[in-house]
Amino acid sequence: MEVATIICIVIAVVALLSIGFVSIYNRFQENIIRINEVESNIDNVLRKRFDLLNKSVSIIKNELPDIENPLAIIDELHSKKMTNFDLDRSLYQAINEFDSYKDKIEDPEFGKIDAVIKETEAELVAYRKYYNDVTTDYNRLRHKFPSNLVALICKYKDRNYYDNKNVLKDDNLKL
Repeated sequence: MEVATIICIVIAVVALLSIGFVSIYNRFQENIIRINEVESNIDNVLRKRFDLLNKSVSIIKNELPDIENPLAIIDELHSKKMTNFDLDRSLYQAINEFDSYKDKIEDPEFGKIDAVIKETEAELVAYRKYYNDVTTDYNRLRHKFPSNLVALICKYKDRNYYDNKNVLKDDNLKL
């Protein structure tokens, strides 16, 4: 076989491997971008919930002066740095406490806050589902051959689902 033929074959193989690598890398990047976008959307909804609950504290204090520190967890959240997972859990605790005041407060603004909090719940459910779907796609890609080689080279790690389950511990995930 001629040297020129061998060089052409090597160049063709390297070109095919490069195209395959770039294609798989781009699929990872698409998933990462989608995950980052939905994380941003979730963050915005959580901030909205936090602001609504924070706004309701003054209404509760005005309507029920006997209560010293309504929604105390909101005050604690001001100074904490936490993930969206943890913030979501903490806000659920605050919403449960918020719900306990519904029957005691007559202020129409409080009713509006309650309605918007319910709307944000529907948004969060949709965003969580989308986040988990995209995370599943990403994690599957990370574990399948040959994309697992690209993940290894690029040092991509598994992503947790929104409920903080790890992909490797999820019995329902078939790779």
